[in-house]
Amino acid sequence: MKRKALSLVMAAALLAATLAGCGGGGAAPSGGGSSDGAYKAALLLAGTLGDKSFWDSANEGLAALKAESGGAFDYKVEQMGAGAADQANYEPTILDYCADGEYDVIITGSFTMLDALVSAIEQFPDQKFIFFDETFDFAANGNPGNVYNILFKQNEVSYLVGAEAAMMSQTGAICFLGGMSGKVINDFLVGYIQGAKDARPDVKVAVSMVGNYEDSAKGKDLSLAMFNAGADSGFNVAGSAGMGLIEAAKETGKLAFGVDSDQAALLPDYAANIPTSALKNVGAALRIALKQDMEGSLAYGTQDYFGFAEGGVCLVKDAHYEEMVPEEIRLAVDDLENKITSGEIEVYSSSTMSTAEIDALKASVALQ
Repeated sequence: MKRKALSLVMAAALLAATLAGCGGGGAAPSGGGSSDGAYKAALLLAGTLGDKSFWDSANEGLAALKAESGGAFDYKVEQMGAGAADQANYEPTILDYCADGEYDVIITGSFTMLDALVSAIEQFPDQKFIFFDETFDFAANGNPGNVYNILFKQNEVSYLVGAEAAMMSQTGAICFLGGMSGKVINDFLVGYIQGAKDARPDVKVAVSMVGNYEDSAKGKDLSLAMFNAGADSGFNVAGSAGMGLIEAAKETGKLAFGVDSDQAALLPDYAANIPTSALKNVGAALRIALKQDMEGSLAYGTQDYFGFAEGGVCLVKDAHYEEMVPEEIRLAVDDLENKITSGEIEVYSSSTMSTAEIDALKASVALQ
């Protein structure tokens, strides 16, 4: 696996691009069509737009670049769906886009796209790809020079969510709703548990996995069960299925922390139950990477990690946040963020933990 240090120029650009998002934001329209002579990108989503979360964030970045490019950039979104039946079409779809030859770069993300991406790389070595939110093993795949890999330190921002949820809890119990157990979701989880334990050593944390990223009804049932067991706030990291936790929180008068997009702003009917959201700035990272590629400077064959220091993740801290979260807790959260950025606090990561270690961490806070 190749890894390079994030360039100062790219880090500064990403940080500037995400400041507005960390203060609140909204949705952007999807792209489509083309402009003569424009640099063209294809965004292949292993899901659908409208999730108010991960995929919408990716689309926002490309929509923003199109709006500011003056016709120099255009893109198309392919919404492939996230169901088991949809996944059979991932490889044929990406291969069709490669064979088309129209796109300067093909962008896709998440672990469910990894096998399809590898197949496309093997068959179309001259096609450029940007792969985000899952590790691409360069060494195991012949060190291809046509892939740029974007990764996020989601464990850092989830640490703050865990600490805040624990400090705001009246029962001493909180919960976590994930989509599917895997490296990225577990990275969110271990950071969340560590932050909660550091803020409140006797905290209990209930954990449920939906098994997919689209079944909001199941997400709601699992969330209601965790709330009924004593948790009074939760963190949804489950894509569209995470709406189930938000709905359950509203019905029971509990708190639900958002993810990937500012869900309090996007879901005004539920805002009173959403103190803040953990942003993984997928759209901002993609926008900066694409601008570098249009300039001919994007370092294909490498991967970059984006955390607090690089502006790749953040917690929404806007007027709504200030209204819902007591000042002493906000100050404590700011202090924890500074300590993570400086390296004083080292946040657990699923990439360096064994399955047994992750299971032991979960067991140490299990809500019986």
